[in-house]
Amino acid sequence: MSSMRAVVQHTFGGSDVLRVEEVPRPVPLPTEVLVRVHAAGINPVDWKTRGGGGMAGVLGEPPFTLGWDVSGVVEETGFGVTTLKAGDEVYGMPWFPRAAGGYAEYVTAPARQFARKPASISHEQAAAVPLAALTAWQALVDTADIRPGQRVLIHAAAGGVGHFAVQFAKHLGAHVTGTASSARHDWLTALGADELIDYTAVRFEEAAKDIDVVIDLVGDVHDNTSTRSLDVLRPGGLIVAIPAGVSPELLQAAESRGLRTSAFLVEPDGPALTRIAELIDAGEVSVEVEEVFPLEQATQAHTRGESGRTRGKLVLRVTS
Repeated sequence: MSSMRAVVQHTFGGSDVLRVEEVPRPVPLPTEVLVRVHAAGINPVDWKTRGGGGMAGVLGEPPFTLGWDVSGVVEETGFGVTTLKAGDEVYGMPWFPRAAGGYAEYVTAPARQFARKPASISHEQAAAVPLAALTAWQALVDTADIRPGQRVLIHAAAGGVGHFAVQFAKHLGAHVTGTASSARHDWLTALGADELIDYTAVRFEEAAKDIDVVIDLVGDVHDNTSTRSLDVLRPGGLIVAIPAGVSPELLQAAESRGLRTSAFLVEPDGPALTRIAELIDAGEVSVEVEEVFPLEQATQAHTRGESGRTRGKLVLRVTS
């Protein structure tokens, strides 16, 4: 079989530009694996890129296929691959921010950008993990170097990245505060949050103080969340600004108050995915999938995601 189904867009625009088409099936190069995709995760960067923002500057002009989160089975290995073999169940976030083409029946990528799928969850659940969980893990572990007893504030705690960040921060021994609507509080408490702030009812800077690290998943574009977060940090505290990075204004405001800032962009990380899979299989981390759509309903899935009220993640089912 030399062709496969994939979601292709030929122009930037709304969710209606997404079309399922027959395209050539990729062939693995040396050190790469060919993975038959069972499910593909959907992330905000997907619909931002679809519209001409996000990673559109990296991908260039359409046509292209979106998607970075995949879970599936190794179909074929290229020359030199020793860590995986045909038949292995794997998951990963290959190539980011370059095109990975995850909304398709097959993808190829370097073997070491994948890890073995958590055995205790389905492909649909596993596809929801890589980009969101790696963002949370790399921000907390590699960038912020969270230590037991530190106080962490996570904005948008009920979202894809947020619900992993709550669990990882708790695993690392932090005192975890999250912002989320009140309807999500019981669930986030069960995930490990120590305190929750209903951002619709109170200004978070009036309810939180002496925070060591802010994981900002919202940004200044929404009610100056990044800048307002400086008010809750203790001297020397750190804000990791994920959606839009650190503006010159935010940097200046932070430095004038003895605070630290860090921009952040997630990277492929097979070893971290292996550690995350261990936590999932040990029952220490749970994966929240709000809805699974068939590949042919990518348009509807994007529309749902853009509503901005998703609990956890949305996923495309590619093959059974």
